[in-house]
Amino acid sequence: MITVETAHSILERLNATPLKGAALRRRAMELLDELDTYNWSGIYRLEEDELVLDEYVGAATDHTRIPVGRGVCGTAVAENQNQVIEDVRELENYLACSIQTRSEIVVLIKDDSRILGQIDIDGHQVGAFDQSDEKLLESISKILADKWTE
Repeated sequence: MITVETAHSILERLNATPLKGAALRRRAMELLDELDTYNWSGIYRLEEDELVLDEYVGAATDHTRIPVGRGVCGTAVAENQNQVIEDVRELENYLACSIQTRSEIVVLIKDDSRILGQIDIDGHQVGAFDQSDEKLLESISKILADKWTE
């Protein structure tokens, strides 16, 4: 659970930076990495019918390109809907990045009605994410969308 104070602090620091584009996306992931339950924080850009790994903080992943519709990330785009997964082991189409991952949250980054990409967070605890996480990530996604390109 993200407290109002923690969310405010992260958003304040992100809004205060003059960064744009990839540098801003990198900074956002660095700020999220400070949270205890955020064990991998990354951005995927949507390029045609594929998600392409962009900026991230955490262990390297083999999933640098994900087709729309595959895994939690691809499902978010296919359904045009954020995904909050309590236990990834219960999903048939889950793409495992780490054997330690137990929960995942994916929040879309949109510019008007177009999907630019998504924020993808992995957690090592079952049920690591809730509505407070989704709300924070939605606020961050708006900041990123407004400054998507450099």
